[in-house]
Amino acid sequence: MALTVLIIGCGDIGITLGRELLDKGHRVIGVRRHVEVLEGTGIEPLALDLDTLDDADANALPQADYVIYTVSADHFEESAYRSAYPAGLKNVLKVLEQHKTAPKRVLFVSSTSVYGQQEGELVNEESPTESTSFSGVLMREAEQALIDHPIPGTVVRFSGIYGPGRDRLIHQVVEGRVAAITPTVYSNRIHRDDCVGILTYFIDCQERNQPLDSLYLASDCEPAALHNVMMWLASQLKVEATQTMQSPLRRRTSKRCDNTRLLGTGYTFRYPSFREGYMQVLKAGGFLAAQKT
Repeated sequence: MALTVLIIGCGDIGITLGRELLDKGHRVIGVRRHVEVLEGTGIEPLALDLDTLDDADANALPQADYVIYTVSADHFEESAYRSAYPAGLKNVLKVLEQHKTAPKRVLFVSSTSVYGQQEGELVNEESPTESTSFSGVLMREAEQALIDHPIPGTVVRFSGIYGPGRDRLIHQVVEGRVAAITPTVYSNRIHRDDCVGILTYFIDCQERNQPLDSLYLASDCEPAALHNVMMWLASQLKVEATQTMQSPLRRRTSKRCDNTRLLGTGYTFRYPSFREGYMQVLKAGGFLAAQKT
């Protein structure tokens, strides 16, 4: 049966998700401030600034079977994060609760920035979320707003998202820069297409009445030292590392994400580790061809 899916914050992940849902025969509405980028995608555009959303107007958002909240903050500033996450999500929920028929589920794209662990600890959905950054604190506030709301909701904490167009790490390696061996800094990653795959899979789970938890940690199956990831990239690109790169202290976190709960739903990763995922990016982006010339 065709579903109506409302994607709020329809950027890279939202557009890719929308196309996948359209291929399944569903109707997709994409909400963003500037909708020109949606032309030709098949996604129905809805131009809306969440800062001006009238949460008292039930018609401010169309009724939908599923709502995906995948908004990005405009800037790395506290005011931008507050607007995009707790404030924006709470306003959306106020509109949705006025609809005659509530969505079957709201999916909120969150982040592993809610964790503050720095010593390589293994973290899962039950681990303390004691981020000292405003981004992590505000993201956690938004998560709780959905978890506490009567409309069924699931928070999906994605780790570092990479994929086509998200290739900063590759460019650093091309320039000969790699992370230091010590101290060991663990990184956690998920390919953009797995982000899309998980969101699509959760909709399918709901449709077949498979129980879903209110929170999932979504990261690939191999937490890895950042140095090892970059050295693997260097070997594929046939680049010699000439410069050691130190992370700014304010951004230095080190944890290992455990995706056991997600795997327990039956989801199969398209790219189970950084090797498969980055190989796709290297090939699609022409990086390997560039190294041969």
